[in-house]
Formats: sequence, C-alpha cells, structure tokens
Amino acid sequence: MVYYVEDDNNIRELAVYALSRAGIEVEGVADDAEFRAACARRLPDVVILDIMLPGVDGLDMLRRIRQTPGMSRVPVMMVTAKSTELDIVTALDNGADEYMTKPYGMMELVSRTRALLRRAPEWSARQVERALEVGPLSVSLDRREATCDGAPLDLTAREFDLLVHFMQNPGVVFTRETLLQHVWGWDFGGGSRTVDTHVLTLRRKLGDHAGLLETVRGVGYRLRKE
Repeated sequence: MVYYVEDDNNIRELAVYALSRAGIEVEGVADDAEFRAACARRLPDVVILDIMLPGVDGLDMLRRIRQTPGMSRVPVMMVTAKSTELDIVTALDNGADEYMTKPYGMMELVSRTRALLRRAPEWSARQVERALEVGPLSVSLDRREATCDGAPLDLTAREFDLLVHFMQNPGVVFTRETLLQHVWGWDFGGGSRTVDTHVLTLRRKLGDHAGLLETVRGVGYRLRKE
C-alpha cells in the first residue's frame, strides 16, 4: 500500500489515478490527521509526502515516521515545489529516501514509486501477477490480456483500458466526461460520443455478458457487480 499525502485535491486525485492505473495499490490523504487514520487501518509500504501541508508539515511527518516502530524503515519520497539544494539536503538528512520536485510527470512518479516499492521487503514478498476479476471477467494487467468465462477477449488498447477502469471500480457510475478524463486523458480532444462507441463495442465482445456494462440513464455507465 502506498499513501500519497497531498492537500491539493486535483494533484492528489491525478497522482492516485496514475499510480492505480499502473497497478499500484494507493490511497490519497489530505493531511496528517488523515494519514494517521490510514496508518491505524493499515501500515504503508511506501509514503509519498508533500512538504507544504496544512497543520503538521511533511518534514515533521517524516521525522515522526522515522521514530515510529513498524514504520521507521518504510521508504519515503518527498514531492514538493521546494527545489533548492538546501531543501533537498534537509529532507534527505531527515530520512527521506527520494525527493521529486513539482511539476513532475506521471510516468516519473510511477517509476520512482515502483523503485521504492522494490526496497520494501514486505511488499516484495507479496508481489504477484497483477490481476483483476469481476464475475466472469478476468484481466492480467501485466500481460494486458482479458478473458470472459475463460475465453480470450480481442480488445483494442483503449477498450482494454476502459474495461480495466470499470473492473477497478465495480458498481460505480461514471459520467462520460469522467471516463474521457480517466481513460483517454486530460488532453483528449474528442467528444463524449467516443465513450458510447467504445462501450458499444465492449458489449458486443462480451457476448452473453454484455449486460454487465449497464447504462444509467441521464448519468453514464457502470460495471454491474456480480
């Protein structure tokens, strides 16, 4: 589990989305109080910390992590707009394993997070092939293969990504605009009819299980839980 501590909602949601799309189990929290509550439920394998947080700042949180039994060896990456040499040295001297400055690319964030996860022995011991299963649907994220009732599905890259997004959030209703942002990306110039077209082709390929992809009238689409 990766905890991403960031008070900016837009940055946090985009980063969490990018990490989860890469198959990394991640939870975003806004401040120290939410981080403490999350750790009480489950200890992290990696922590990503903004420095400039309301209340308790990231450096104070880092110092406490290094003094907390069971968390003192958890890899921590600081992600912040503070980019002077002194800022970086201060964070590293206080126990940070990595330091990344804003603005940053999502691919770099994913790559650095994976590198930190490889340093976490508990996570490495648990690591298996990343897969999703919902009812008759099964997906291998590593091999980018999908099956329905055990039969392979011949999906385009975008159909696969759309199916994965639904399977990661079964029962959740998504508007067309949200699906465009999450599956096609923020800079996609096409219209919402693109979503309708891809849902239609996915349903055709699901055959007898086409009804798993439900239309919620006036809202959008969801993958039915089974």
